[in-house]
Amino acid sequence: MPLPININDLLHGKPVEWERLEFKAGWNPEAVLHTLCAFANDIHNLGGGYILIGIQEENGRPVLPPVGLDPAQIDAIQKELLNLGFNAIAPYYHPIAVPVEIEGRHVLVLWALGGPTRPYKAKISLGKESRDYAYYIRKNSSTIRAKGADETELMSLAATIPHDDRVNQQANVESLSRELMQDYLQQVGSDLAKQAPDLSLVELGRQMGVVGGTDEAPFPLNVGLMMFNPEPWRFFPVMQIDVVWFPKEGPGGNKFSEKIFKGPIPRMTRDALDYIKRNLITETVIKHHGRAEATRVENFPYDALEEAVVNAVYHRGYDTREPIEIRLEHTELMVISYPGPDRSVRLEQLRAGRARPRRYRNRRIGEFLKELEFTEGRSTGIPKIMEAMEKNGSPPAEFEFDEDHSYFMVRLPIHPAALEVAESATGTAAIPSVKMGAGDTAAGAGIKSGLSRDQVEILHKCLADSPIADLMAVADRTNRTKFRDQVIKPMLADGLLEMTIPDKPTSSKQRYRITDKGRNLLASLN
Repeated sequence: MPLPININDLLHGKPVEWERLEFKAGWNPEAVLHTLCAFANDIHNLGGGYILIGIQEENGRPVLPPVGLDPAQIDAIQKELLNLGFNAIAPYYHPIAVPVEIEGRHVLVLWALGGPTRPYKAKISLGKESRDYAYYIRKNSSTIRAKGADETELMSLAATIPHDDRVNQQANVESLSRELMQDYLQQVGSDLAKQAPDLSLVELGRQMGVVGGTDEAPFPLNVGLMMFNPEPWRFFPVMQIDVVWFPKEGPGGNKFSEKIFKGPIPRMTRDALDYIKRNLITETVIKHHGRAEATRVENFPYDALEEAVVNAVYHRGYDTREPIEIRLEHTELMVISYPGPDRSVRLEQLRAGRARPRRYRNRRIGEFLKELEFTEGRSTGIPKIMEAMEKNGSPPAEFEFDEDHSYFMVRLPIHPAALEVAESATGTAAIPSVKMGAGDTAAGAGIKSGLSRDQVEILHKCLADSPIADLMAVADRTNRTKFRDQVIKPMLADGLLEMTIPDKPTSSKQRYRITDKGRNLLASLN
């Protein structure tokens, strides 16, 4: 049975934090039992972990090529694991055991998901006379016995399962889309993708860890519906991202634009980020007196915005009837999600970029997002937002939540140069210039609110006659109709591009070329 993630990525700690990986050169049943117990308890809601038997460890990292196991030994280990799950850990618990071949050597991977009936305790010793049990947890990359405050904290989590990892009895297994599941497996490079078409939906769901319940009454987990149901809002009301764009007068005015994004988490997140990148992110060029090179800055650095949105998707409460809201106002952009961070997080630590929650609200969503390379996890989101703002020359990001931790807001102030350009804009394709001090000027590259980076690249591409397919490749777009309507038509309307066959707009031989106006615009940006 293949794993639902890429084994090579797993070996390099890419989708899974190193503290959730343990490597064993050989079969040590007692040590493995204690680590399985710790992963099952999942005290920080990280989603359990993986034990790779047959790989030597050095300083927490795998030593390759693997030591390997005898194939006959793997079958014996699996039988012993079954016995340990029933007789040496309580309540009973069984990991998913998957034999794999790495660099020609046989390795057994144990996928230990966070258990549904924690706390778990395991035998301290597997000696014949041993009758004593203890609770085990993970601390960084080590398995330790829970004592004192740690044991008290573990007891407080009794029978509490994160919302995303719960069975949803309002749905059925058929609510999961086989197509979306197979697309995911192919995208992450899982070996399970080859076998998926031949598996029943229940078998596929169990192997991906998104189906629970008994054999006679299987149900999808919430995370399965969030990731692999085309209409997850039917089960989680207001599971959506609202992008709201206010004009200069702000929320107090009578006008605003709103765009709502729904769907499975990956699609909803990508669509919202794509829309923002292409419609709300603009570039300002700062020309320096006496210097040939110009400085390019974004009104809001996309890297910071992406981290803020993915952070909201990862950590929001999906049992809360509130959307993620992205509010763009004249001087700032805000990303708001509900509820706020874990109560172990202090605002002063967050603002210093040092906050690390004691446990995560969603323990399964994060693993899928990491495998899809939306996020790294490891509490890197806030520092990356701060770094992106500083690199762009923007004012520092601001973070806010109330005493009740009922919401979390990331506020990104607009870059001063972009603000000056926006305030001097006339609403046409003309390029306004404003003083930046010491003879410097800022030029906003834009149709109305500004050209996106993709549109600037398209202008460069159209210095030579180019078909629409080549322009879509530059902008990394796949939907021809949306690309033509959202990107090409506005540039044609503003006279920056022209068609080589204007009387046959949809001709297969149609090409696009830059106009004199477009050339002048590019020249002003260089």
